[in-house]
Amino acid sequence: MSENTEWNELPTEDVEIDLGVPEESVDDFELDLDFTEGLDTPVDDIVIDLGLPEEKEPEELPPGLDADDEAVIEALRADLAGRVGDWYVVHTYSGMENRVKQNIDNRVKTLGMEDYIYEAVVPTEEVFETRNGSRKAVTRTVLPGYVLVRMELTDASWAVVRHTPSVTGFVGYANEPVPLTLDEVVKQLTPAALARANAANNGPKRRAKKVEITDFHIGDSVMVTEGVFSGVHATITEINPNGERLRALVEILGRETPVDLTFTQVQKV
Repeated sequence: MSENTEWNELPTEDVEIDLGVPEESVDDFELDLDFTEGLDTPVDDIVIDLGLPEEKEPEELPPGLDADDEAVIEALRADLAGRVGDWYVVHTYSGMENRVKQNIDNRVKTLGMEDYIYEAVVPTEEVFETRNGSRKAVTRTVLPGYVLVRMELTDASWAVVRHTPSVTGFVGYANEPVPLTLDEVVKQLTPAALARANAANNGPKRRAKKVEITDFHIGDSVMVTEGVFSGVHATITEINPNGERLRALVEILGRETPVDLTFTQVQKV
């Protein structure tokens, strides 16, 4: 082609444009989706997560609680959520929890702090204690050495509570008191709420109190005083407070053998 040849003078059939399309027909293309090549995991075991929400199973009630108990707890939660102020934990001398509550209540009235300090509560629970073979119902503190106070925290309200006799300080970080969450308050006040509901229930079904054994503990060495193993030493491995029974290991012919005994059949050594 000479330099003076014009493009439009070339025959149309002699012009070729290469678009880079493979010579094979489109029908001959194969799309390889075999992404498992080189994987050790069998194809049937591969799970593809499409991000779809899982259907949640209904939550079960906590062990030992029935639907009535759950209703009591939900009512307690709703009541606490509607109260003003935050809940703080105050540390006291051991055994002085009720005295501290009374002292806080008195100081609030005397110093006119009712608009800032609303209530002081000692979380309690009712249990059966078995001591010296007898069982009795007692009310005890859930958090020995602590009192809950619902209040608006200011310098003045802090000083009223902090300087109450037998109070050693607020629970928090360094010198900064940290309020409890609603869930934490509900957890601490639930035993007392269930006890009140139990006392108000005059029907045949009543909630059973927790039973605690003060005479025996797992690992204690005891002497069997009654039955075929009388006079034999044993080691407690399990305690059934409600049934007032225990399981202990006794040595028979050089081998430790578990036996079931009642509380009255053993004594501590």
